[in-house]
Amino acid sequence: MAQPALIHKNGIPRREPKEGIADYSTQEIYAELLLRFHEDPNRDGLLKTPERVEKSMAFLTEGYHQDPTAILRGAMFDVEYDEMVIVKDIEMFSLCEHHMLPFFGRVHVAYIPNGKVIGLSKIPRLIEVFARRLQVQERMTQQIADAIQDAIEPQGVGVVIEARHLCMMMRGVEKQNSSTVTSAMRGAFSEQSTRSEFLSLVREPGRGAF
Repeated sequence: MAQPALIHKNGIPRREPKEGIADYSTQEIYAELLLRFHEDPNRDGLLKTPERVEKSMAFLTEGYHQDPTAILRGAMFDVEYDEMVIVKDIEMFSLCEHHMLPFFGRVHVAYIPNGKVIGLSKIPRLIEVFARRLQVQERMTQQIADAIQDAIEPQGVGVVIEARHLCMMMRGVEKQNSSTVTSAMRGAFSEQSTRSEFLSLVREPGRGAF
């Protein structure tokens, strides 16, 4: 574990970690957190919790070790097609970087090919790469659009994410029915007619709520 830098905020310095903290395992650190929550890490129900959390967090953040460009370029095909391709209602789960609480919802992706198309299964895989990192929804929306734009240089890309954030639902303002919608439009999708066509197809009747 890297030693965090000394940060001053509002004039109050944060203390540097004690000597040797980098030598502690991740599981030992989680066990220490349980103690600080006034729990007993040695009781039956918590004995394996540090191990389980370590594995869980490794899975939920594995996107840091994956290359989105390699995923897309592994399944690109030459196709003479210049109409809109839409993959919508892709389930997404991620962790908010501010509170490390989940946010979840659906992603809708569209692009207009410029001689190349992407294998359909690669778009959900691309989304997982960026979702399995500590994230903010706004940045993830842009990252998905930019990765597709860079990989196949289409005429345009559009991405819309609809999500609910547990940091708003479980804590803070505690608004259970709130949702957040973000979009990123590149190339032809910056034009009003193309944007409107994409959004109308995403919102067509019959689509289930996430």
